[in-house]
Amino acid sequence: MTDVVIIGGGIVGLATALQLKQQRPALKVILIEKEASVARHQTGHNSGVIHSGLYYKPGSLKATNCIRGYHMLIDFCKAEGIPYDLCGKIVVATKPEELPQLDTLYERGQLNGLGGLKKLTLAEMREIEPHVTGVAGMFVPQTGIIDYKEVSDKYAQKFLSLGGDIRLSERVEQVTPGTSLSIVVTNKDRYESKLVVNCAGLYSDKIAQLTQREAVDVRIVPFRGEYFKIKPEKQYLVKNLIYPVPDPNFPFLGVHFTRMIHGGVEAGPNAVLAFQREGYTKSDINLKEMYETLSWPGFQKVAAKYWQTGLGEMYRSFSKTAFTKALQALIPEVQEADLEPGGAGVRAQACDRTGGLLDDFAILETDKAINVVNAPSPAATSSLSIGKTVSEKVLARF
Repeated sequence: MTDVVIIGGGIVGLATALQLKQQRPALKVILIEKEASVARHQTGHNSGVIHSGLYYKPGSLKATNCIRGYHMLIDFCKAEGIPYDLCGKIVVATKPEELPQLDTLYERGQLNGLGGLKKLTLAEMREIEPHVTGVAGMFVPQTGIIDYKEVSDKYAQKFLSLGGDIRLSERVEQVTPGTSLSIVVTNKDRYESKLVVNCAGLYSDKIAQLTQREAVDVRIVPFRGEYFKIKPEKQYLVKNLIYPVPDPNFPFLGVHFTRMIHGGVEAGPNAVLAFQREGYTKSDINLKEMYETLSWPGFQKVAAKYWQTGLGEMYRSFSKTAFTKALQALIPEVQEADLEPGGAGVRAQACDRTGGLLDDFAILETDKAINVVNAPSPAATSSLSIGKTVSEKVLARF
């Protein structure tokens, strides 16, 4: 018998496991991961940005966890010798109609406690990023870059050193909540646990459904983000990070430029519906998972309302010319020939039955389970804070 079984070995599951063992060393904690190593999906495919907390509604779980998590992450990296670079970023309004949203972001950043934000004219932007264009911008000094796979590996190492247990290559097939214990059955073993914590990312809704009899009223809709890399001879065009003003309806949309911690510059991503939850290429299709997405009433409502946006993203996915044009709104000198194929990631976006794309982190609790059902970006930056939040909920049960 164990005290806590954590399902999912991404950065949130690992941070939760680490926080639990640090706060209550005697607690018996087992983390189960279906892959042969940790951080294989959202964590291992993200852009490596340390987010400042600029975009998130003041008082929301995203805002509070991102800002607290930011400081916890920096302290952790200093203590463990993990490289990072707080290089800052500029957010660019490329047309006059984006100026009110830029002002809103500036005010939101101040409400979220970000010091040093600075509004910029085009001339001032070019002092920071000489090749950028736009009507106005803002400098955000807190933003940085890091390798989250490296962070995750260190979380795992420290969790194990505290007596934690990680079971790799085990897929959870069944969770049966009992009166005093839950039975977690994998393809390899069977565990009796006082509490189950679900940090399963792209499959968090599926695991949540296993932990309760009532229907889970959200569905994970996978959006693939595809990147290009800037060829080495043109990387001088980007000094650090350049972002557009986000669309309030789809804050995760909008191509940008990101210098990477290990060298190189990424450009992107777009955001297209993935036809498989772990579908990192256009040819990755799982008919059952695709049907589950397309038949979900919430997704149908989103598609009916925003089909033009979706088609635009799909067009950029298949047209390098269109992708380049989107990038040229920020840096006109970028040419199609300057881009070579990069990686891709899949965002686990929770969508409710009414067509709401959950913007905030979401945690559903039952007597025997705590389910983290929505933890997209900035979950990596926020990981230690989310882990602390979840671990406090766990410890309140013991």
